[in-house]
Amino acid sequence: MTTMIPQTPEQMLDCGCPENRSAGVSRRTLFRMAAVGGLTTASTVSGATLAFGAPAGTGTLVVLSLRGGFDGLSAVVPVGDANYAKARPGIQVTASQSLKIDSMFGLNPAMQPLLKLFQNGTMAAVHAVGQADPTRSHFEAMAEMERAAPDSNLRTGWIDRTLGSLGDPGGFAGSQVGSGSMPDSMIGPNAKFAMNSIAGVKLSVGEDLVPLARWRSAMKTLHTGAAPELSAPMTNALGAVGKMSTLNKATSKSVKELGYPETALGNALHDVARLIKADLGLRVATVDYGNWDMHVNLGKATSGAWMYRQLEEMSKALAAFAAELGTEALNRTTLLTLSEFGRRVAENGSGGLDHGHGNVVLALGGGLNKGVHGKWPGLAAGNLVDGDLASTTDYRSIVSEVLKKRVGVDSTTDIFPGYKPKTVGLA
Repeated sequence: MTTMIPQTPEQMLDCGCPENRSAGVSRRTLFRMAAVGGLTTASTVSGATLAFGAPAGTGTLVVLSLRGGFDGLSAVVPVGDANYAKARPGIQVTASQSLKIDSMFGLNPAMQPLLKLFQNGTMAAVHAVGQADPTRSHFEAMAEMERAAPDSNLRTGWIDRTLGSLGDPGGFAGSQVGSGSMPDSMIGPNAKFAMNSIAGVKLSVGEDLVPLARWRSAMKTLHTGAAPELSAPMTNALGAVGKMSTLNKATSKSVKELGYPETALGNALHDVARLIKADLGLRVATVDYGNWDMHVNLGKATSGAWMYRQLEEMSKALAAFAAELGTEALNRTTLLTLSEFGRRVAENGSGGLDHGHGNVVLALGGGLNKGVHGKWPGLAAGNLVDGDLASTTDYRSIVSEVLKKRVGVDSTTDIFPGYKPKTVGLA
């Protein structure tokens, strides 16, 4: 067995920001090092990382992490605020281009696949969302958002603490899909599973040479009388191989047939949908989708522009995800988008947007109240915070509401220590 510190190239952003040129060790890395003791994996298994620890509740939360600093003002556009167009003369989404939600907000035209979902209440949004201690550093902001315990010495992630609050719900309860490494939000002692894909979870030694049943028998003999800390990682890993092998053999349409984009995001959300429908006890899933750090050439709201392409891919993937789940599974699923920070209100001289604060959170699933939620602070100069959209809703309030109303968490006191969530009205 080998001890692993989960760290993915996708999370080591390369946007040219000063922090990415530093050879120093960030607080983000220190958080990992301080809490990674329980993360182990069986070396005979490929395509997955199994974290040790060890079913309850009803729903599943899917966290789609938009890494790189998502610009919520380009997605859910405040076309009813005259200061928006003034701040972005070259990259604005005009009122006539936007897909109207209400008198203030419209969707970017690239999000056409999601319009019906907004109209029927399957999707909603919360605007002007931020963190308690904002920063414009990617690494710092991601670490703080995923640890979610400012002003404390706690070094576990909020998803790990969520799993613990559910009473040790098992290895498949928390799963990272699309990457074999786990995000900071999963750091800690409770069991989780990380995989690049369902198809990629298998024994490194072919089962034609050593059948899975023989591995299980041998490991049971080897670990007779052993402490759970030694036996559980391999036992869980072999169990995971068996379940994923069965699921992989089940009939499934391709991502193309289901309407997903044929990309890493499409594949990952397809796998999440399969896990949810297989009823394996999934409670919180995470998927990463990067490339949002648009300092230059963000582009106009027309096909082919950088922002347009990104939003179009995400929208097609989310629409296909909802369709694949179907009514019953979607009713017990809630997907939230989270990003470390938003972008500045005013465009820069390179046709892009620098790091900012206030952002939007998109929600997809059952049990949502339709519309755009949160207090809109306005974009007049006097309402901005250092040139940024002011944050009027702490993201922890949104997550808390979903965890309690949709996932079955009784209290978020230990998940978000020292924080009293406010009612958002999303769920």
